[in-house]
Amino acid sequence: MMRKIKLIWDFRGEVAAKTAEHHEIHLKEFIEVEKLEVNLTGFEILNDMYAIAFMVVEEKDMIAVRDALKPHRGEVFEENSKK
Repeated sequence: MMRKIKLIWDFRGEVAAKTAEHHEIHLKEFIEVEKLEVNLTGFEILNDMYAIAFMVVEEKDMIAVRDALKPHRGEVFEENSKK
C-alpha cells in the first residue's frame, strides 16, 4: 500500500477561513483535470485568524503536485485521522 501525503496551504488573517474554503474548490478542480487517484480535500478553521486547505495525494504523485501547486507544507496522511 502506497503512503499518502497531506499537502497543506496555510491562510492567516481576517479572511483566512473564506480563503481556505475557496482554495479547496481549486484543489478539487486540479484533481479532476489531472485525473489523480486520490480525491480527498478539505479545509479547517483553526481559529479566527488561521485556516488551512489541504489535499491528500499518493506519494508517487506528491512531487508533481507539489511543484505545480506549491503547498506551504506537507505531512504523512494517517488514514484514521481523516484530517
